[in-house]
Amino acid sequence: MVAPAIHGGGPTPPNPQLTQQFLSSVLSQRGPSALPYTEDVKWLIRQHLLSLTDVFPSLQPKTATFTHNDGRTVSLLQADGTVPIIFQDVTYNIPVVIWLMESYPRHPPCVYVNPTRDMIIKRPHAHVNPSGLVAIPYLQNWVYPSSNLVDLARGLSHYFGRDPPLYSQRRPNPSPSSNPNSNPNLGLTPGNLSNSMAVRPVIPPRAYQPPSPYGSGRIPPPSQPPPPPRRTEDPSEVYRRNAINKVVEMVHGDIIGLRKTREAEMEGLMNAQAVLKHREEQLSKGIREMMEEKEGLEQQLQMVLMSSDVMEAWLRDNEGKVRNLGSVDVDDAFEPCDLSSKQMLDCTASDLAIEDVIYSLDKAVQEGSIPFDQYLRNVRLLSREQFFHRAMSAKVRAVQMQTQVANMAARIANYVG
Repeated sequence: MVAPAIHGGGPTPPNPQLTQQFLSSVLSQRGPSALPYTEDVKWLIRQHLLSLTDVFPSLQPKTATFTHNDGRTVSLLQADGTVPIIFQDVTYNIPVVIWLMESYPRHPPCVYVNPTRDMIIKRPHAHVNPSGLVAIPYLQNWVYPSSNLVDLARGLSHYFGRDPPLYSQRRPNPSPSSNPNSNPNLGLTPGNLSNSMAVRPVIPPRAYQPPSPYGSGRIPPPSQPPPPPRRTEDPSEVYRRNAINKVVEMVHGDIIGLRKTREAEMEGLMNAQAVLKHREEQLSKGIREMMEEKEGLEQQLQMVLMSSDVMEAWLRDNEGKVRNLGSVDVDDAFEPCDLSSKQMLDCTASDLAIEDVIYSLDKAVQEGSIPFDQYLRNVRLLSREQFFHRAMSAKVRAVQMQTQVANMAARIANYVG
């Protein structure tokens, strides 16, 4: 019988200040060494990792090189350590690595179990493939921004507690808090044990290049004692370095805020520039239209002046004739050129005269000069007569149009001939 793999003892509480300084330092880097995360989510990534180390001290943040399937390498943040599980009333620690990919936290992280040399991956497993890649429902249902690393670690502990993904090739040392007579096992028969011992599953590939599963370049795993503090360091130097880091963090935050403010101001100025450009085009168009209208008015003014000169000359020429004629009847001053014109003149004059009479009747009935029933009778009679005059005007106008068309056709025929 083979028990689930146990990794080290209880986790040693890390120094929260060192963790905060580490995250602030790596997330504030610029240039080629900067981590490939967008500026608007770096603060959220920092909070996720700090919350994770607070709830699960065995998982510590670090930076490492991740190799994609196409061969690209990139420096990413990871949470490396162990996740505690309870299997058959005994606490075990499953070593895992949680990679925060470039698109985190909008997309889920990449989780691997990280077996040591004396551990093997269980085959088959519902949530871990032979390469060690973990796929639990929480990763598949990752929702930004509500999903986080703390709930992910709790999900790993829950699913791994139901079905541990790693087994040890040798019996793990019992925990001091557990019953020494207890013998936890998975109910494997010796035959199953021999089969599992005969075929060793593939160890998950490492996307980074540490010399061992818990190599240098990160906070020590919980199974190892923490490194002794540097007692020889000058306290004033430590205080100075911490103060500098705090000032750098504050300045970095101020720079980010100032940059966002300036970007908003630039956006507003760009919008104002676009509005001014549009208004400039409208003003230019209006000026062009006004210039064209001015030219047209000047031409019309010239024509009016020329017509005025012609009229004044005609009046000078005919002023003596009016004196010689004496009194002239206005109705006899103009003679229609044909019968149609005379009919049109009579109909139009009658129409306008009836319109004036109806207007006068309206004024009279408003002032109470005539009774209302008499007003209605007169308006009815005048409207009937006005209708006939207008109908006659329409017929005469149609005849005149036909005559003009016939005359134009005759003139064109003469020119063509």
